[in-house]
Amino acid sequence: MQRLRLNTLDRPAMPAEFVPADYFRRLGCHELLRDGRPLEVDLGCGDGSFLLDLAGAHPGRDFLGVERLLGRAAKVCRRITRAGLDNARVLRLESRYTVEWLLPQSSVSRLHLMCPDPWPKLRHHRRRLVQDGFLDALVRVLADEGEFLFMTDDREYFDWSLEKTAAHGAFARIDWEEESFFHPKTDFQRQWEAEGRVMWRSRWRKV
Repeated sequence: MQRLRLNTLDRPAMPAEFVPADYFRRLGCHELLRDGRPLEVDLGCGDGSFLLDLAGAHPGRDFLGVERLLGRAAKVCRRITRAGLDNARVLRLESRYTVEWLLPQSSVSRLHLMCPDPWPKLRHHRRRLVQDGFLDALVRVLADEGEFLFMTDDREYFDWSLEKTAAHGAFARIDWEEESFFHPKTDFQRQWEAEGRVMWRSRWRKV
């Protein structure tokens, strides 16, 4: 009974919210994907600006924003609904759990991890999202030649992510030129660039 209670929402689902039928098993591709449409995932989608810009620019692709906080998730759902976008949804869940335990195998064409918490103190490094277990799971959920895009304003975390991802062996780093493809700015990126901070980014392809 406890598992059944945890597996249901204690509120009505919001418009544009993606609610899994079961939070305790890996989804099947048929539950998340639409035929012939690539899926991109935005982990920690914040206020949704990045997600909405991507969805508006690529009507032939589907987008899933993952956000742990209810208030933020609700705000993004409202923005998606007001914009009339039928190719963007929000999953209210923790990012690591989503990748490691929920997303279907070979389902994601591109995963964006933009401006995550760098956990700068040494004793907190174990809380960083880019770890071996996360990368193992990422290999499973990315489609063939799927991409992992990472951005941060924290140079030490950027170097950490480069070392971890390169050492993993399942990813090849590829060029990420400014104009190579449409990549809008996140709310954090706009804020930090206005403060004069430098953004560090890397783009990886599953091999």
